[in-house]
Amino acid sequence: MRELLSFIPPMHPEGRRFVVIFAAVALVLFFIWQPLGWLGVIATVWCAWFFRDPERVTPERPGLIIAPADGVVNMITQAAPPPELGLGETPLTRISIFMNVFNVHIVRSPVEGAAVRTSHRPGKFFNASLEKASEENERYSILMRTGGSHDYAVVLVAGLVARRILPFITQGAHLEPGDRLGLIRFGSRVDVYLPAGLEPLVSVGQTSVGGETVLADHRAHDDHRPGRRS
Repeated sequence: MRELLSFIPPMHPEGRRFVVIFAAVALVLFFIWQPLGWLGVIATVWCAWFFRDPERVTPERPGLIIAPADGVVNMITQAAPPPELGLGETPLTRISIFMNVFNVHIVRSPVEGAAVRTSHRPGKFFNASLEKASEENERYSILMRTGGSHDYAVVLVAGLVARRILPFITQGAHLEPGDRLGLIRFGSRVDVYLPAGLEPLVSVGQTSVGGETVLADHRAHDDHRPGRRS
């Protein structure tokens, strides 16, 4: 039994009340019609799985930028960072990671540094995989500054189903790579804006693992790496 439980990742405390709600609904459905009750059980198990918070092994070498979230790299483009962060209008390389409802939704810090500015902006709820979601959807933006005076923007973007961004940090917090930044409920996206001149080491379509996948490296001098399906 202990070996079996070791395969079950821990659940973030934020998910407990949702699991209780799902379980209560499943119980009521059993009284209405048993097949509906079993559907409620499946939904309850999914809810507990959605809020899982597994441990990750984060690379710690200076100069690495680590993926903040699980999901698929669905866009790498040049775009101006959110104006509320005060980084100007010059386009920077933006790596967008789309999280579906089956991904881990804990968002982690990509670098070691201070959260020198945070901002929440209400907005719409377009599908998070769309380009316009970065500008029009509800978002929580974080400006991170490293000891090497590099600035990074990390933006948690709500999606079509996601209706709540829950930050875990406050402005001024000092973070290590892989530290938990927040949680987005149910399907969303995270954008990372790299400093000028830094090339990504991931490709569109690649699956990232939050807290582990290397997005970029200040010590690497390769051009952007294209990918191919195989």
